[in-house]
Amino acid sequence: MKEHILVVDDERQLLAAMHATLEMKGYEVTTAGNGLDAVKKLAQEKFHLMISDLRMPHMDGIELLQQAQRIDPRMPVVLLTAFGTIENAVEAMRYGARDYLLKPFSSSQLLGAVEKHARKDRDSLSDRFLVHQCPAMSELLDKARQVAQSEATVLIQAESGTGKELLARFIHAGSPRSKGPFIALNCAAMPENLLESELFGHERGSFSGAIASKPGKFELAGGGTILLDEIAEMLPILQAKLLRVLQERVIDRIGATRLIPVNVRVIATTNRRLGDMVASGSFRSDLYYRLNVVPLTIPSLRERKQDIPVLVDHFCRLYRCREVQFAPETIQLLQKYDWPGNVRELENIVQRALVLGNQTVIRPEDLFWEQENRNGLSRTEARTIAEMEKKMILDTLDETGGNRTRAAEILGVSSRTLRNKLKEYALEQ
Repeated sequence: MKEHILVVDDERQLLAAMHATLEMKGYEVTTAGNGLDAVKKLAQEKFHLMISDLRMPHMDGIELLQQAQRIDPRMPVVLLTAFGTIENAVEAMRYGARDYLLKPFSSSQLLGAVEKHARKDRDSLSDRFLVHQCPAMSELLDKARQVAQSEATVLIQAESGTGKELLARFIHAGSPRSKGPFIALNCAAMPENLLESELFGHERGSFSGAIASKPGKFELAGGGTILLDEIAEMLPILQAKLLRVLQERVIDRIGATRLIPVNVRVIATTNRRLGDMVASGSFRSDLYYRLNVVPLTIPSLRERKQDIPVLVDHFCRLYRCREVQFAPETIQLLQKYDWPGNVRELENIVQRALVLGNQTVIRPEDLFWEQENRNGLSRTEARTIAEMEKKMILDTLDETGGNRTRAAEILGVSSRTLRNKLKEYALEQ
């Protein structure tokens, strides 16, 4: 299913350029030359993302953002702004905009913003990984609802593909901060030399390329929640700075001469065992205890196999295939597998079967699995874990045409982790 994007700008040439760039990458694109036209189209069609200029006649970007939120509160919005309106863009993020791009921007920056936000916010985003019927998940969500009412810092530890960010969003949505922004930052996906600036912001001229002052994610999340995803990948020097923020509730922009107070709730996630990292000296113990105020663990899919039928049904509805059913023997086969990629892997398998099966009833052969999976073998029975992991990496890179960023996203790991695995298996070229 193509992501459907609404692009709004009163500059015709820029609008045409964005339309062409996004369409060439396979997105379905609808354009509007002003906010009034955009509101009409929002009411008529479903969009996965809206990109809008901030300064437009008749209806500016902030008013359009507010109208869009009334029509579809789950649709992410990215704003376009010039130097003179940066503060307005920051304020718009407090109103619920997900991100902003500074004009002039490159095609790669535009595509990066779309890739970051459009693919995360499909229908039923907030609960597609949290669909369940097993008691363990019910207990977890009950605890999450209780935690949401507090200001406590939360540490979510779980395997990749289990829905850590979605649980974080679930907590934010049920909290008194729900009307404030939810800002997510992947600590592993960001280059090491830029992560500090992304977290805490910088002043103009503080380093080469800092042509304007820029607030960090902590400031943008003011009054709301910040999610620090893959916190285990954070460098020790930044761990120390993050500890100070948690202790004193102030941030220090790069190049600034004064501290800035912040009012934000912190949720951190990781697919690694932070306790073991503390023991080995690779993660600060004082930061660990600051983060681990309320620990939550999401069960892996192999621990909640009774949820597979309801998840399959949910994904069929998600991809608008309500008339398609999975045969009982297909469900039984899915329940025999131990799902190293968890719910994300199940979603991919279901989507592939729906696209390639071309049937109203999905049989085992319509899953297009390898022989060991069709026989219902677990990954450990089929081969060693290392062999399976290596093959999974190679297969995913093949599927993405060698695109490592996309492959890492599908595998549920950071780009840095994928790069390390390629070196470990001597696959780096």
